[in-house]
Amino acid sequence: MRRLLLPAVVALGLISALSVTPARADTRYYAYNASDRITQALTKGVTLQVRRGLFGAVTVERLFSTTQRGTAAFTRGGPDSALRVLPQGAEERDLYAIDPAGDGRGLARALCPGADETWLIVGRMRAPRPLTMQAVGRWSDGAFRHCVTLRYDWRGEWQTAPAGVSPRAD
Repeated sequence: MRRLLLPAVVALGLISALSVTPARADTRYYAYNASDRITQALTKGVTLQVRRGLFGAVTVERLFSTTQRGTAAFTRGGPDSALRVLPQGAEERDLYAIDPAGDGRGLARALCPGADETWLIVGRMRAPRPLTMQAVGRWSDGAFRHCVTLRYDWRGEWQTAPAGVSPRAD
C-alpha cells in the first residue's frame, strides 16, 4: 500500500501545481546580424518574432528585416522531403513554410529563386547563441532542393516589436 501511496501523492502534487500555474506563452523578438557574406547579401540582419511556450519551446511566427521595410509570416510544419535535402551535417530540424502573402513572396524568391514554395528550417533558438537557418524550395517538377544556408550572430532580445512595426493581432 505504501509503495502505491508515494507515486499517487507526487502525481497529485504535480497536477495541482500545473493547474495553479497558468500556461503562459509570451511573444519575444530575437534580433540577429548576418555573420557571413552570403547571409548579408540576402537578408542583412533580421528580427524574429517568436512565441515561447510553457517549457521554453520557441516557435517562430514572423521575420522582420532589420535594414529595410519588410516582414514575412511563417507557418510551422511542412513536408519531410524538405528535411531530406539538407546538406550533410546540418542539424536544423524546425520546419516553417514562408507565407507568400505580403513580403513573404519576396523573401521566398530571394532565398530560392525559381521555387514554387519555400521553407526555412531553423536550428534550436537559444539566447545569446548564433542561429543557422536553411532555405529549401520545391520546384514545379516536384523536386526539393537546398537553396542556401543563412548564418546569424546574436544581437539582442526585445519584449516589444521593433520600432515602426506593429505585430499582427491573432
